[in-house]
Amino acid sequence: MAVLSKYIQPEVLAAMAHSTFNPRQLVEGTLAGAHKSPFHGFAVEFASHREYVAGDDLRHLDWNVYYRHHKHMIKQYEMETNLVCHLMLDVSASMRFGEADSQKLMYAARMAVTLAYLIVNQSDRVSLTTFDEEVIHSLPPSNSNGQIVNMSELLDQIEPRKKTKIGPSLMDLAGRAGRRGIVIVLSDFFVDLADLQGALQRLRYDKHEVVLMQVLHHDELEFDLPGMVRFVGLEEDEQFLTRPDDVKAAYLEAMGAFNDELDSICEANQCERLVCDTSRNMAEIFADYLHARSLTYRRM
Repeated sequence: MAVLSKYIQPEVLAAMAHSTFNPRQLVEGTLAGAHKSPFHGFAVEFASHREYVAGDDLRHLDWNVYYRHHKHMIKQYEMETNLVCHLMLDVSASMRFGEADSQKLMYAARMAVTLAYLIVNQSDRVSLTTFDEEVIHSLPPSNSNGQIVNMSELLDQIEPRKKTKIGPSLMDLAGRAGRRGIVIVLSDFFVDLADLQGALQRLRYDKHEVVLMQVLHHDELEFDLPGMVRFVGLEEDEQFLTRPDDVKAAYLEAMGAFNDELDSICEANQCERLVCDTSRNMAEIFADYLHARSLTYRRM
């Protein structure tokens, strides 16, 4: 489908072909799956098989199946569980910054669909919620391939117009997410940080793992702009004409202070923050990030 090809790039999938998305903490579940459970004392009786993927513990290979059918299958046990990942995508007006593939919203949308593809491909469930000042659309968790198409079609209808208010949307998710899972928020996080902190505290209280993927345009990070520039507000009706060199130092100082405060909030709430520069190859970002996650998972 044309809409799917808009959000999934073959070169990114190729770079992630041997990657898996594993939780950094233990997860709960009602289905047999590939991830470790927080519950102990449950029966570890055989439940089912699933196909081997790179990184699986070879001790659980079923050699009888291999000798009979020449397939590498992993034994699953009752104490293993499934992952639910909730993707939260900021579709407010500030995400319109940038052009074509480097636009923040397009980049973040592609990241969301790519992550969803990876999660569904390992038989785990993923949901998608879009928000600005409030929740706009929400797709419930699913592990069907149709979920990727539904997400792409939903994202293709977005028209960013409003401001960002992240707290109520994260609180809404916390109220309906249920058991612990992974919450990934894709945003520039140009929000009231006190509002964000309150929502993160609620999600962490409910034992969700939280990942903040901060999607920023290269110009927002480096502020390398030549000549005279007219700055036009995306969420406020304001304009400002100036030479960027005259305000660059103050801008970078303010941006640094903002990101330091965001880092402190993440550290205090044991959340992860990943900065995503839209000028960088997405395959490289995912390769580095998923490799780091896999190392943490193996140490659990």
